[in-house]
Amino acid sequence: MIRFVLATIAAITLALPARAAVDITPVTSPGGITAWLVENHDIPFTALEIRFRGGASLDAPGKRGAINLMTALLEEGAGDMDAQAFAEAAETLAARFGFDVGDDTLSISAQMLTENRDASVALLREALVNPRFDQTALDRVRGQVLSAIARAEKDPQSIAGDTFARLAYGDHPYGSSINGTADSVNALTREDMFDARARVMARDRLFVSAVGDISAEDLGVLLDRLLGDLPETGAPMPPRADLSLTGGITVVDHDSPQSVVIFGHQGLAMDDPDFFAAYILNEVLGAGGFSSRLMNEVREKRGLTYGIASYIVPKDLAETWQGSFASANEKVAEAIGVVRAEWARIVDEGVTAQELADAKTYLTGAYPLRFDGNGRIADILVGMQLSDLPIDYVNTRNAKVEAVTAEDVARVARRLLDAQALHFVVVGRPVGLN
Repeated sequence: MIRFVLATIAAITLALPARAAVDITPVTSPGGITAWLVENHDIPFTALEIRFRGGASLDAPGKRGAINLMTALLEEGAGDMDAQAFAEAAETLAARFGFDVGDDTLSISAQMLTENRDASVALLREALVNPRFDQTALDRVRGQVLSAIARAEKDPQSIAGDTFARLAYGDHPYGSSINGTADSVNALTREDMFDARARVMARDRLFVSAVGDISAEDLGVLLDRLLGDLPETGAPMPPRADLSLTGGITVVDHDSPQSVVIFGHQGLAMDDPDFFAAYILNEVLGAGGFSSRLMNEVREKRGLTYGIASYIVPKDLAETWQGSFASANEKVAEAIGVVRAEWARIVDEGVTAQELADAKTYLTGAYPLRFDGNGRIADILVGMQLSDLPIDYVNTRNAKVEAVTAEDVARVARRLLDAQALHFVVVGRPVGLN
């Protein structure tokens, strides 16, 4: 019966129509916790998204991987419930909880029925405020992390990503995997889990959104009950990362018939005035699937890869403009040359009127389709807060896209793109690059 209820909720929320406008209400709880709310009383269901800024970048010195491991343990028992009892309690309530962490944020997702909301919130509160971090659970999850680390050491995509990060960010937390190393993870103790939680799960870096069958008044009460007992402050945020990439090629030997390539250079932040022009520029250059220039030149015309893409990566503490592809070892040198040529050509020529129009049509048309359920909307709202976007961004974003001119795109290409500054990390045995 519980699985039927969850399946029904998923079907209904995914079937909600795309919204042309989203009415967002800022909420402040009696205890001073703020959130953004979209009320939707069509079904008795609420989605809650919680973020803590800092994420795995707040690992203590010498404890790399602690916050990642701690996050994985939040659902492994809380209060007087062990892992199995906690999972059974959530299933009985038809509640879904998700815990994840990245470089910049620790994320908690919750979905709950209105009739079980109070009990679901109480259960989630136990995970956040009274996690057990039992040694048996710690050892079991540690083993899973160690397996992931071992797999990554043999996976060319992971090797390329880790190498690029190390070259770009050096000894900044961005420069190493959030999983840590086998040595650092093996050394972590139960006490380290409590310390990791205190470093990141604090009210001074908290962002919350809620979408669904809940009023502003009820949300305020919920916020204090769920999050009010968290510590006021956590560990200091790390400094900005000094991007140390220079143009060139780094080859990592790996026995494979093809090479995996990640490339990039300096990017820009989301609050940069040129971000929307850069967004459209990247759509034309490499993000637009089969219509992008990189895909057309590298795959369609020359058959050098099955797929290639570029992407803007605006982390909280550093910004890059990256891309990736895989190619046969004997073709990868040619593919790199084509990428450099296209990077330079769009600087020299800008984009055509048709490319600009097509990119705008896709970006403005696809945006409303993201709002296809309570959980998706809540995720977007909390992301807006983390990026310091205004509360009306959802309803003004497409106008900002439409306002970009071909001259804006050309200017931003000249400002940001530099083919000679691209650094390529190649994992494989490429011909002609050693």
